[in-house]
Amino acid sequence: MRALSIASTGMLAQQTNVDVIANNIANLSTTAYKRQRAEFQDLLYQNQTRVGTSSSDAGTVVPTGIQIGLGVKTGSVYRVHEQGRMVETGNQFDMAINGQGFFQITTPTGGTAYTRDGSFQVNAQGQLVNSNGYAVSPGITVPQGALDVTVNESGEVLATIDGADGSEIQNIGQLDLAVFVNPAGLEATGNNLLTETEASGTPITGTPGADGFGAIEQKFLETSNVDSVTEITQLIAAQRAYEMNSRIISTSDEMLQAVSQLR
Repeated sequence: MRALSIASTGMLAQQTNVDVIANNIANLSTTAYKRQRAEFQDLLYQNQTRVGTSSSDAGTVVPTGIQIGLGVKTGSVYRVHEQGRMVETGNQFDMAINGQGFFQITTPTGGTAYTRDGSFQVNAQGQLVNSNGYAVSPGITVPQGALDVTVNESGEVLATIDGADGSEIQNIGQLDLAVFVNPAGLEATGNNLLTETEASGTPITGTPGADGFGAIEQKFLETSNVDSVTEITQLIAAQRAYEMNSRIISTSDEMLQAVSQLR
């Protein structure tokens, strides 16, 4: 009885669906988190009568045939790169990207990772780093004794320095953003970081605010784009689908019991 194995694939698919939804809800408050969505595909089909085959010597053909599907599988789990809300924090090193693009982060291995999480700080050497202490690329070093740091929409980092002739403004660096042809192809490595893959394509770097690049908003952070109402609705639908598949298994088992009791 195929229904047993078919329903089991349905239960596994909905279990994956619930796992994805649970991860979205768990990251409801994660800075710049992008929600994930599971997509499913039907499995192979068994042809008892192939569609279009000849049904008589007169040249008639079978209009529909008989195809029995074998269930469902997970096709992909991809990220939805919609813009999250902007929340003002007041921290001068917090930055949000209003539009497309990713901040570039230098990892301890010397590689480059990408993130939308702009909750930056400065370390003991004055370097601009993320919450794990990884340096922002290109490197920005805030001079000791700087009175204030301003980042404009184009990514220019300006520091107010107290000199002998009064305070003066110095340009201490330029933040660049990276965009990808297929941002959904980036691989998540945890800690709000993503890495380049063959599917994402190579990064294209540019100045914030230029064509195709978002502008930087200082003292703001981007929130998660997870909508709790939508996720709960999808969770209920996944639960119902799981229950229906389990009911198919129970019904198939009852049918097999009826057959085994025939005399």
